[in-house]
Amino acid sequence: MMLEVTELTKTFQKKRGPALDQVSFGVEKGAICGLLGHNGAGKSTALGIILGMVYPDQGDVFVGGVQVRKEREKALRKIGAIFEAPIFYEYLSGWRNLQILSAYSGGVSKKEMEEAVEWVGLSGRIEDRVGSYSHGMRQRLALAQAILPQPELLVLDEPTDGLDPEGIVEFRTQLLELRERLGLTVLLSSHLLAEVEQVCDEVVILKGGHKVYEGKAGGLESDRVLYRIESENPVETARLCESLGGEKMEGGILFPENRSASELLSQIVNGGGKVSHFSAERDTLEQLYLRCSESDAKGESS
Repeated sequence: MMLEVTELTKTFQKKRGPALDQVSFGVEKGAICGLLGHNGAGKSTALGIILGMVYPDQGDVFVGGVQVRKEREKALRKIGAIFEAPIFYEYLSGWRNLQILSAYSGGVSKKEMEEAVEWVGLSGRIEDRVGSYSHGMRQRLALAQAILPQPELLVLDEPTDGLDPEGIVEFRTQLLELRERLGLTVLLSSHLLAEVEQVCDEVVILKGGHKVYEGKAGGLESDRVLYRIESENPVETARLCESLGGEKMEGGILFPENRSASELLSQIVNGGGKVSHFSAERDTLEQLYLRCSESDAKGESS
């Protein structure tokens, strides 16, 4: 496990209730995990604790087995990050900015800098002043700075914020290529659910400081299927589905994936369900997110 977050709890004096309440999750080596939640859900607090910028009231974070709270410097050597809005020296070139910023973590070789610049597609403009850069170019420079310490874990806080559609697609492509080339593990916080669904292997959803979901990014967990069922006697059919092991959800009935669709339909009809429509479909991440956001936080996977 590259990133382990265990029972994080944090309360700020002026905030009503905890910003985080016993939040736990993990990210496997080489995975891209999306951290989702509405404003105030606890995402920034969680990222701040992971990066050693916020001290938790309770709980621990381990990066590659190293505890952030007790061995902060050693743990942070394993992390590269874009957290909040990246700030650069506007009057200096992109290259000089990278030299200065990388020096804070011990410095890197010219070859490593050249490789990072090439990977993010800034070779043609790296000698220009940052003040002349577009927003997209600044994000590329921030990404180059984040990967220069050769991290094992990359933490990205709203990295596509303010980018145009072309820039978002470009960033997505770069991120996937970097994961492939460098074997990076990525924790990505974003409000763009469609982008998260395309780039992330798994997601963690926070609500009001609680974890309400941890699992695959493609919607529902792989062991469950949502069936949309319409019938002439919906109340009786819903009860029948529940008796067959289904769970009633908004827009359908949830059944284990190992249940045969044809067998389920046969059992429903034979049990008295007057079915007029029966179809299986996967949840989208958007549907999953909205359902989790509307539900009561339980602090457990759902």
